[in-house]
Amino acid sequence: MPSKTLVDITPTIVWQNGRVKLIDQTKLPLEEEYINTDDYRVVCDAIYRLAIRGAPAIGVAGAYACVLAANEIQATELNDFIKQYLLKADEIGSTRPTAVNLMWAVKQMKEKATSFSGNVAELKIVLLDLANEIRDDDLERCHNLGLHGADLIPNNSNVMTICNTGGLATSGIGTALGVIQYAHAQGKDLKVHVCETRPLLQGSRLNTWELKRTKTPFTLMTDSMAARTMEKIDIAGIFVGADRIASNGDTANKIGTYSLAVLAKYHDVPFYVAAPLSTVDFETESGADIPVEERSPDEVTRIKGVQFTIEDIDVTTPAFDVTPSKLIHGIITEKGVARYPYKESLKEQRNAD
Repeated sequence: MPSKTLVDITPTIVWQNGRVKLIDQTKLPLEEEYINTDDYRVVCDAIYRLAIRGAPAIGVAGAYACVLAANEIQATELNDFIKQYLLKADEIGSTRPTAVNLMWAVKQMKEKATSFSGNVAELKIVLLDLANEIRDDDLERCHNLGLHGADLIPNNSNVMTICNTGGLATSGIGTALGVIQYAHAQGKDLKVHVCETRPLLQGSRLNTWELKRTKTPFTLMTDSMAARTMEKIDIAGIFVGADRIASNGDTANKIGTYSLAVLAKYHDVPFYVAAPLSTVDFETESGADIPVEERSPDEVTRIKGVQFTIEDIDVTTPAFDVTPSKLIHGIITEKGVARYPYKESLKEQRNAD
């Protein structure tokens, strides 16, 4: 846990009495419902259908799903147990292909098992301890990232964001939205211009819910209003999250992020990415190597299950786009603000004590 936090945190995911409890974000903001389960498959389904979302949050969810998977394995011989466990862990890690935090967390959970030399009962305890460490680590990273990023927001300013990157997307205060909320908590007078974030409206559904709870001033707009807003209003900075950052700084984030970066460049608005170093995939050279998840056409043609287009049409459904690193003014992590060229600056942060 961080030594202090500037904003009250609504727990996105918790471990309670051998079960995972997480807020169902598909129900927000109209209903506040929780999923409470001891079945790792239910957590996998929640990750896939975005009941829990945000790269850091699904990393934590993946770690706890690994614990649930381990708990249901009946094998008592260590090698047999590990063999079954690794298959289930791979299943968990495959639920969202773009978000690197999920793979990062599952990899740690797998390596802990394969390097263990005790008995099965002891290993199950060790796996839970590691999942709790991953959660607490994310909480601490978000806290430090928020402090570094808040320094970039001047008093009496307007900022912009897309998709939800607050506490709902992490174990802590959040990434990009956490930066903004920390700046507000420090007493800075600011207003957040919230892009609605089509097709699933994470901005209008989730960001407004979080900002309202912390009494942070905001206005909601459609994604297509961003250019006019930058033209008419002095925007001090655009702050976005990331689902995967390549080693050169190219950043995969919610579809529409790349468009914002291009508009920011034209209007001379600083464009910042906020993400923990665990979101940086140092083994991926550039954005061209990042797999982009394709979602169901229903997410574009329906809202809350209601069809609003004609049937049987071709639909393009990438969940993410990749913003080239040259359009990014800075990448905010728990270690500070990395600057272009990112291959060197991010590596320096990773290697820092």
